[in-house]
Amino acid sequence: MCSLYYGVEAWALTETMPRKLEAFEMWVYRRMLKISWTDRVRNSTVLQRMGKVPEVLLTIKKRKLEYFDHVMRNTKKYELLQLIVQGKVAGRRRPGRRRISWLKNLRQWFGKNTKSLKK
Repeated sequence: MCSLYYGVEAWALTETMPRKLEAFEMWVYRRMLKISWTDRVRNSTVLQRMGKVPEVLLTIKKRKLEYFDHVMRNTKKYELLQLIVQGKVAGRRRPGRRRISWLKNLRQWFGKNTKSLKK
C-alpha cells in the first residue's frame, strides 16, 4: 500500500475516487485474510477481523493538509505555487464545467474556506 500514496498530495480527487480507493483498501484486506471473492463477507466484518478502520482516505486527507501547510509556510520557495493555489493567476479559464480543484477537496473535507485553512 506504500506505493498507493506516492504523490497523493497533488491529487485532486473526483467524486468517484474515494469509493474506488476504499474498494481497493478492502480488496487488499480481503487478500491478506485469504477471503475468496465469491464469499459473502461484509466490509465491516473484514475491518473487524483486521482490527482496523478505513484508513486510506484519512491518510490522503492528512497528507494533503500537511502539504498545503508546507506550501503556505515557505513563501520564498513556493511563491508560484502559492499564487496558483490562491487562484491569483491572470488569464481566462477554459470553457465548460470547472474541474475539481485540489483546494476545493480540502475545503469540502474540512468544511472551511480558504482563509481559515491557511490559519
